[in-house]
Amino acid sequence: MSRTIAMVDVYPSSLALAQAFLDDGVRVVRVQSAAQVPPIYRTHPDLGLFADNILHSDLATTRDAVAAHAPALVITASETGVELADQLSESLGLPTNGTPLSPARRDKFLQNEALRAAGVPAARQLLVTDEDKLRAWHAEIGGRVVVKPLRAAGNNGVTFCATPEESVRAYREILGSLNLFAERNEGVVAQEYLVGTEYAVNTVSSMGRHRVTDIWQYAKMTVNGVVDRHAGVFSTPVDAVPDVVSYAYEVLDALAIAHGPAHLEIMVTAQGPRMVETGARLCGGGAAYYATLAGGESQLEWTVDAYLRPDRFAERYRMPHQVEQHVVMAYLTSPVEGVLEDYPLLEQVRALPSFHKEHIGVQPGERLPRTVDDSTEPLMIGLAHPVAQVVADDFRAVNYLDGLGFYRVRP
Repeated sequence: MSRTIAMVDVYPSSLALAQAFLDDGVRVVRVQSAAQVPPIYRTHPDLGLFADNILHSDLATTRDAVAAHAPALVITASETGVELADQLSESLGLPTNGTPLSPARRDKFLQNEALRAAGVPAARQLLVTDEDKLRAWHAEIGGRVVVKPLRAAGNNGVTFCATPEESVRAYREILGSLNLFAERNEGVVAQEYLVGTEYAVNTVSSMGRHRVTDIWQYAKMTVNGVVDRHAGVFSTPVDAVPDVVSYAYEVLDALAIAHGPAHLEIMVTAQGPRMVETGARLCGGGAAYYATLAGGESQLEWTVDAYLRPDRFAERYRMPHQVEQHVVMAYLTSPVEGVLEDYPLLEQVRALPSFHKEHIGVQPGERLPRTVDDSTEPLMIGLAHPVAQVVADDFRAVNYLDGLGFYRVRP
């Protein structure tokens, strides 16, 4: 097997996956799907790490440039590279998830339709093309609905709407605007508001065999005018939620994700699990580090095995999961904006029994925005402890401290 692979859209947020292959002695060729760095990724990684950097123009030209390196694999590193990686891997005859369902791995409306076609329970939804139809659909559904871009990530542009008029207003604001990938939102989907317990499920697949590497339960709050703002995630033993695991496998099969990592968001409702959305790529946000801290494994090493050592993957993918520590990633929420001077209560957070690490997104001297989505988080606090109750108590302490007094700013 060639010891060269091509990876589409390696950016700093996904560099850990490229590094995992590099550490295995693999030569990595970077393919860049667009000339401009998407705003969410901010900058390029160190291009000196890669054997080549190929800027995508058209499929034939890019395919030939990649083929010149005789790679064993073409895979995506980021959300923006999913479709190009599918096209290149399929056209080069390499292990691939294929192109027939490639659009559904990015389009939030097509995702649910693919589930429905496969007989997998899915949320009710409407592809919005007309304001009057949206009003009527919302009135028929009743209560709260979710309006969001077809092709975004995280909670960028996701709007929770209590009335038909709010839905129409969200539709107007989303359509034609730019998302965090600098892509224009050409489409909007409205979906029923799912009530229940939400989980992030991270998986790796090899030849249709699936391994759940880590699961996280969301903690939410309504704050800063944002409904269901993610305040943190709790590591969840994989064996504790078998219905979530089996549903995740059904989703992967329905979306034809037979190879590589995936990140699924699943809501357990009174009617059973329902997909919120799925990304056919590695989970971001440092999840691999905290997954290893919690359970001794992550998507990184399983992805390397899935592609480079599929026989080893096949031997091990059903092995029992471990619980080594209980872990929480707490996402802080600034109620103020201005130039940050300091975090005066951060020392109290550092003194908590389960404090593990801080990840500062906004440094003193930088502009602090009011937190309204994942892209504006000021910092994340990692908590870890052998006793689950300790991290639960400390998470509540972080929530208590995170408020007006946590941020010292000047206008």
